[in-house]
Amino acid sequence: MKKLVIVAAIAITFAAFAEDACEEGFVSMFNGKDLAGFQYGCVAGWDGLEDSWYVEDGAIIGECKEGQECKTHYLYWTGGEPGDFILRLKIKLSNNNTGIQFRSETRPNFDTWGYQADFAEDDQWTGCLYQHDRGAVVERGFKAIIAEDGTREDTKFASPDELIKKVNKKDWNDYELECRGKHITLRLNGELMCEVEDNDTKFSRDKGIIALQVHQGPPMKVWFKDLRIKLLD
Repeated sequence: MKKLVIVAAIAITFAAFAEDACEEGFVSMFNGKDLAGFQYGCVAGWDGLEDSWYVEDGAIIGECKEGQECKTHYLYWTGGEPGDFILRLKIKLSNNNTGIQFRSETRPNFDTWGYQADFAEDDQWTGCLYQHDRGAVVERGFKAIIAEDGTREDTKFASPDELIKKVNKKDWNDYELECRGKHITLRLNGELMCEVEDNDTKFSRDKGIIALQVHQGPPMKVWFKDLRIKLLD
């Protein structure tokens, strides 16, 4: 009996730490040590290609090294398929392209299909909302309303060139994804990057997995840390 009480106390303490270490209502998605998840409290972890993903200095790292064939693949979060939520994390990139997949579906060989909060070494894709098949759902500096039949109305609210200046290249950036119904917003370092009301009956997604990306092309390395989520539904 004493042993069970001790274990229960540890579980409660760990679960409280996992939430209190973040903003109110947010829960940590990463234990800071490995990809296996939390021993107590939240048990969700991460699943991907073992030779491409690892943990170092409190960050999840995805890497394709010089001499390797770099193919696109993802690290899946095993915590479910959230619909309405706010996701916050820190991201840093060395070369190539990456992103945070959400409201997405799994595909063979750790591929995905769905929405992506894009982040790239160049200035084109960072802060854009991307989706397989459609490409740019909405570009940086724009708000879009997409009708059920896919027709759209785009409104420019800021200069894409000025917004990219808010991004710290080769250093840490705060990325925030917010999904409420059909409404999606992306922010980098506190700045609104893009916004969309996506009612497209063919392509819009109401829920799905969350995943981190290693992109095909030249060698690359990407770091993710301080991942936390607040469920709104």
